[in-house]
Amino acid sequence: MHHENDAHSLRAAVLTMSDTRGKAEDKSGKLIHSFLEDAGFHVQAYSIIKDDRRVIEQQISKWVEDPMIQAVIMNGGTGVSPKDVTYEAVASLLDKELHGYGELFRMLSYEEIGAKALFSRAIGGSIGSTAVFALPGSSNAVQLGMEKLIIPSLPHLIGELTK
Repeated sequence: MHHENDAHSLRAAVLTMSDTRGKAEDKSGKLIHSFLEDAGFHVQAYSIIKDDRRVIEQQISKWVEDPMIQAVIMNGGTGVSPKDVTYEAVASLLDKELHGYGELFRMLSYEEIGAKALFSRAIGGSIGSTAVFALPGSSNAVQLGMEKLIIPSLPHLIGELTK
């Protein structure tokens, strides 16, 4: 596969949705940060915000307007409880949804956790030339999504979005 971008020149932001975690307790956000840095990405921004659709939409919109950010990787708020609104926030902003991301994430999750994978509303796509991915908040889900899907595909995706 031809990669238009070298991961060492790519820039990303990490966003955690949580009403209870601060940076000290944000294991999943730190894990995303580590995966990105280990793959050679520069993490330009990292925030923890509350599970509020409007707040989530505002933060994503702010970052996709920043030319220094080429990808936004999020965790938390992708489940089915009433407070889980990340899917709705991301879906309302996407220009193009990558349906395969959610489908593959749920397939891989099913191999690990069985039928509970049905409850995941992981979503990915693009807003303008920025790649956007939302993962569940569990560290196991973050590791699965980053290792198997996001890190292997992100340089190529950014290359396609910036053609």
